[in-house]
Amino acid sequence: MDTLRSGFQKSLDSLRQDILKMGSLVEDNVARAVESLARQDLKLAEMVFKVEEDIDRLELEIEETCIRLIATQQPMAKDLRRISTAFKLITDLERMADYAVDIARITRRIGDEPLIKPLIDLPRMALLVQKMMKDSLDAYVREDQTLAKSLKEADDEVDNLHKQVFRELLLLMMENPRTINQATYLLFVNRALERIADHATNIAERVIYLVSGTRVELND
Repeated sequence: MDTLRSGFQKSLDSLRQDILKMGSLVEDNVARAVESLARQDLKLAEMVFKVEEDIDRLELEIEETCIRLIATQQPMAKDLRRISTAFKLITDLERMADYAVDIARITRRIGDEPLIKPLIDLPRMALLVQKMMKDSLDAYVREDQTLAKSLKEADDEVDNLHKQVFRELLLLMMENPRTINQATYLLFVNRALERIADHATNIAERVIYLVSGTRVELND
């Protein structure tokens, strides 16, 4: 029995490490996508698409591991919550990765045309979002409810920036109709970053459920 339990624990530890690896790839790809836009670097944008393939492969591997552990170990209580949390985490991470790809696609579409305004608030949002991603994964590894709950305040900050960027771009389009095309693309980027932050809060909510068995809403 002890040997079986030890083997199961090693599998859970390995699962956690794979999720961290996936999270790190996603976090880096979000940063890469935003940087490709700010620098109008098409080669960097193409790298986002290549890394996305690695993320998709890892997601499938983690999913298969979760299914195998449930089928062979029949986990109960918190162990079952650990595996179900892993299932849900990779869904949130995969959606974050999709938004990074969306941003890279916008870099492709804008190409090397002059930016209608310096990108200041969008990279600032991206840094906040990356910190949220890191904190949510740290909370998962450490099973830290306090850190998980702190993401609510960070999400509020991202939401405020999102509204600010939206207003600025809308005003720009009203003042100069020639900016509408590119401003619309930047609005998509603004929305993508806000959604990534929402997925980070989803992860934090799942951490709280993992630890306490209680469901909490952090994203109003």
